[in-house]
Order: sequence, then structure tokens, then C-alpha cells
Amino acid sequence: MLSPSTFLKRIPKWVNLKAFISSVSCTNTIQINPEINQNTPNFPDFDVKIQSLRNKLYPDNLIKVLKSTSDVNSAVKIFKWAALQRKFNHTADTYYWIIFKLGMAGNVEEMEGFCQNMVKERCTGEEDVLVSLVDAFVRNCRLNEAMRVLFNMNLAGIKPSIDVFNFVLGALVEEKRGFQDVVFVYKEMVKAGVAPSIDTLNYLLEVLFETDRVDSALDQYRRINKKGCRPDGKTFEIVIKGLIANDRVDDSVSILHEMLELGCLPELSFYRTTIPLFCREDRLEEGIRLFRKMKESNFTPDSFIYGALIQCLCKQLRLDEAVNLLEEMMESQLEGDNNVFVDVVNGFCKLGKINEAVKLLEDKHVLETSPHNALLRCCCDADKFLMAKGLLEKMSERNIDDCDSWNILIRWLCEREEMVKAYELLGRMIISSLIPDYATYSALVAGNCRLSKYEDALQLFLQLHAKCWILDPASYSELIEGLCRGEKYLEAVKVFCYMSENRCSLQSLPFIMLIKGICDMGMIGEAVRLQSLAYNSGTSCVNATYNYVMLRLSKSEQGRHVLAFLSRMLVQGGNLNTEAYCILIQSLIAQNRIKDCSMFLNVMINKGLVPDSDTLYNLLSCLAKHSQLYLISVSLDKLASDCEVLDSAMYNILINGMWKEGNKNDARRLLDLMLEKGWVPDAMTHGLLIGSADMEEKGEGMLAYVDLSTKDGVGDILAEGLGET
Repeated sequence: MLSPSTFLKRIPKWVNLKAFISSVSCTNTIQINPEINQNTPNFPDFDVKIQSLRNKLYPDNLIKVLKSTSDVNSAVKIFKWAALQRKFNHTADTYYWIIFKLGMAGNVEEMEGFCQNMVKERCTGEEDVLVSLVDAFVRNCRLNEAMRVLFNMNLAGIKPSIDVFNFVLGALVEEKRGFQDVVFVYKEMVKAGVAPSIDTLNYLLEVLFETDRVDSALDQYRRINKKGCRPDGKTFEIVIKGLIANDRVDDSVSILHEMLELGCLPELSFYRTTIPLFCREDRLEEGIRLFRKMKESNFTPDSFIYGALIQCLCKQLRLDEAVNLLEEMMESQLEGDNNVFVDVVNGFCKLGKINEAVKLLEDKHVLETSPHNALLRCCCDADKFLMAKGLLEKMSERNIDDCDSWNILIRWLCEREEMVKAYELLGRMIISSLIPDYATYSALVAGNCRLSKYEDALQLFLQLHAKCWILDPASYSELIEGLCRGEKYLEAVKVFCYMSENRCSLQSLPFIMLIKGICDMGMIGEAVRLQSLAYNSGTSCVNATYNYVMLRLSKSEQGRHVLAFLSRMLVQGGNLNTEAYCILIQSLIAQNRIKDCSMFLNVMINKGLVPDSDTLYNLLSCLAKHSQLYLISVSLDKLASDCEVLDSAMYNILINGMWKEGNKNDARRLLDLMLEKGWVPDAMTHGLLIGSADMEEKGEGMLAYVDLSTKDGVGDILAEGLGET
């Protein structure tokens, strides 16, 4: 990247950048007063400044006036007025300030016009001025203006150096301006006939990875040598980091091997970036290899690198190596964060070496709380409560305990229903001047629920509610489940609403219990509302909850709203399973919505789902009654050939119904299938198909039989119970 000093060497002495340009960052930029109307010149100010220049119109005086003119339009009018004066010619420095002011005001089109005029007038030093403008705009975060100046330089046949292009590219990448802007500058560079440097290609690689163009980035990496460049440490850092970020870890390892084979010696930043990345992906061997190479290059690892390696070693239970690295880090006078000791303690505990973990903290004189809390958890997880209690007492004596320390033990006691001991420990905690927090209340709530003391648990929740705290997920689920088991559904609803409003999700089982209980109380509308709250809070609404609401809704006086509920369910990400389809079809039969229930059956069969026998029987009876079996003809073919769901009663309904609808060939085919299964059709069906004159006379009686079988179906019973509107 082109450094500021490099640019300043190219900027003429008459450009006083210190007054206008930040040399540090975009946070210290030139401020254009937003209250000034930039479209309307300040005429009194304009007239005064014109008068001051009448007898003193020299470039230096004009620059002073332009710099002191806050109104951009007034500055433009002064500049144009000066151009009309006899014996006065604008110079590159006067053009610099008017172009700079216009660019800072965002008047890009007018700014470009002055760039082109300056080139046409062949002002001395025009190239240096344009380079200085690029630099100034970049430092003031006016990247669009910098890009347009570059464009106009190309247009005028002025060839900027590669450093200028890299300076703009670096700013675009740093500001994450995206692929298009970087490509625009790169194309301008190509048009100018400027060969890229490795810095140029690194910027291009970086933006390709940032915009998920991974394959294109790898292609550019492979072509670096063809462009006359050699990849450097920054190149490998960008490629390895980009590949890992896009889940291409194996490819990143291959690139690392290429780097090592080339003998590339990267800078410190490479190691600080890549070692933690490989450790995070559990590629410990690569991390250790780079760590050794880093030390061979006389770079000193920092605590961040040590911490990443120690964490990875502990994760793989290589505790001896982890402890050695920890000691090496401490000998280097580096202070790792508490997580380093937490990782080592957890590693020892996974190996069942709790005593070694205790010894480590004592030998290293660790006085931070979090590693000791990790040790307390390990003791409790291993059911070594007495050891944990002794450790807690020592922590309290050293004044390194906190609320979490006590909560760990209280939680363990509550989960084992040792509530008396839990309250005793709580009392000691309060005596130690530690105030119970949400975790304390959560533990006590869970303990009372396990003892079926749901009223006590609810009172604890109300105290927590008054403090605007929330339960932890496990205690939340236990409280809802406990209240439901105690048939305190309304209380459970209040808990659920409060927690959902605080974006807390609930486990599936207690939510199913809650929905079922509310539906059984006849509060269908409340159940629907709870599902909306669940969706918004991240609670998983499994099929069982939707199906239960749909079933109760279909059997209520609000059954006509079942399709509206279905729409809501689909919007919330619910899926229809076999049970849901059957509930829908039964509900639509009850509402006499023939086409709708036929449509759902066809969709169901196309998905490979088969309705239960009761649902299918009721639907076939309903369609036969209304002479609309043809609506499901394709599905019937699949049912008859692919599954055993059709029984003899259904075959009789289908054969009679198809004959009634005039589909005699299909009726005979079904009779053949029925006989192949060894079933004997009833007398009316048999007589109808063999053309018996007696049965033809009894045709009306046969149809009466079909109506009778339909009337006894579930659909009609539901319709009678619901009442049709």
C-alpha cells in the first residue's frame, strides 16, 4: 500500500494538506457545514470577497479566499469570476481547491468538469494535483470522488502509478465497498496499462473471498505467477483465512503446505491470524507446525496464540502438552485470560483427574474466580459434592467466590431434591454478602418442581418476575411441565407469556403439554395465540401441537376456521403430516366442502402419505353420495395398486359409486381387484355388475344403502355436532 509520506512527496509545496486532510483515519475528516445551503450562493459574502480580490487577484490570494468560503456555490462563482479577469490564468493549485471543495460536497459531476478543464488548459503540475486529490478524497472517506478522479486521469491519458491504484483499492477493501467498486478500479488500472503488484492482487483476492466468490479467488491465486508476481505472506494469509471462513478447511491446509514448500517467510500478522483459525477448526497439527515455524522466525507468540493452542490441546485431551505450553507462556511473562485455566481444568476433569486440576490452580496461585467455578462444576458433575463444598469454603475465605460459585452447589442440591440443604447453603450465601440472582431462583424453582411443590415454585417465579429477571431454559421447562402436571394451565400460560415476551424458547414436551391442556379446557383461541408467541420466541412448534389445536378446532363451533389456522401454521413453518391431513379432511367432510377435501387427499397421496381407514372410508362415502368420486380417480388408482388400506366395505362403496357416475369399466376393474383379494362383494354390488334384472329394479334400494352407510360416517356425526352455517 502507498504510504501517506509517499504521496506527500509528490504533492507540490503549495498544497497545504495539513489544514484540510486527516493523516490518521476517516474519523477526522473535513466537515462541510450541513446547515449551509450549497445550492444558493451567499451573495453578500460573495460580493465582499470579489471586492477583496479586484486589485489583488493572484493565485495565492484566490486560494485563501476559496479556502475561507464555506458556501460551495459561492466558491464556484468566485472561481469562474477569476477566470474571466484579464491577465489572470488559473493554476493547478487553484483548480485543486475548487475540485476538492466540490468533491467534499458530493457535487461529482461538476467536480469532473473542472478536472477535465484543468487538463485542457494544460496547467503545470496537473498530474501531481490529481494524485493529491485522490489521496485527499481517500483520507476523507470520499471514495466515489477518488474513483472518479482516477477515471478522469485515464480519460486524459495521465498514467497514475501502481501505488495510487493500490491506495484506492486498499481503502475500498477496508471500507468493504464490495466487488463492483474494486473491479472498477482494477479495470481502470488495466486500461492505463499499469501492471499489478502483489498488493493489487491481494486486494482483489480479499474482496473475492469477502463476497463468497471462492472459486474465482482460487483461480486468481493460481494465476499470480502468470501476472509477474510472487505470492507473499499476506497472500497466503488472505487465502487461508478466506477458505476457512467458507468451510474449505482441507483446501486451506493444501495452501499452507504450498506456502511451506515455497519457503515463504510470512510476517507476524500471518501467524496471529492463521494459528487461532486452525485451532478453532480442530486442526491442531497445522497450528503446532506454524507455532514452531513462528518461533524459528524469531517472532514471539502472544497470549492469544498460546490460548488458542492450549484450548485445542485440551479439547483433544492432550493435557501434558497443554500444561507445558501454559508454563511456557507464564515464563514469558504473558498473562493469559481466565479461559486458559478454565480449558485446562475442564480437560483434567474430562479425564477424571480432578485432583490434578486442584493442584494446578494451587501451584500456579490462580486467584481468578472462573477457573475455580469450572472446578466446582466438575466436582458436582462427578458427584463429589463434599469436595466441591470444601473448595467453595476456601474460595470464600480468599474472597474469590461469587454468586455463580454458590449457585453451582445450590443447583446440584436442587436437582437431587435436597431442598433443605439448598436453603441452608442459600442462607450462608446471603451471610457472605452475596445477593441471589436469577440463577439462584431458577435452581430453587427446579427443585420445588421436582418435589411437586408447584405452588412454591410459582411463588418463586413471581418474585423473579418482580425483579424483571428470567428463568434459565431448564428451570423454565420444568416449571411449565410441573404446572401442567398439576393442572394449573392458566398459571402456566402466564409464565409462558412472560418468558416468550423476553424471547425465551421452551422445550417441545412442556409446550405440547401446555397446548393440550389449554385445548382440553376449550380455550382454542388462547391455544392459537400461544402458538404465535411460541413462533416469535423461537419455541419449536412440533406437529403434535398444531395437530392437537387443529383437531380441537375442527370439533368446536369454530370449525369453519380450520383452513385459516392451516394458513397460519404454514406461515410459521409447520408441516402437514398424515395425522394433520386426516384431521383436515374429516373437518372439511363435516363442512360438506367436497372439492377441498378431495384436493387435500390428492396432495396427500402425491406426497406418499396414506390416510387412516376411518378418514378414507368417510371421504369415499361422502364423494359417492355426491357422485364426485371422479375428483380422486388418480389417487384411487394409486391406493388400489400400492397399499392395503382399502377394505371390502370401501370397495363396495367405490364400485357402487363409480357405476352410479357412469364409470362402469372402472367399477368392473375394481370388482376384479376385490375378487383377487378373496373378498366377496355384497349382494347389491354383485347383482348390479352382473346385470341382474332384479337388482336393476332394486337400484334405488342400493343407493339408499350407500346413503345409509354415509350417514353413519364420522363426517356426518361431526357435522351434526358442529352445526353447519
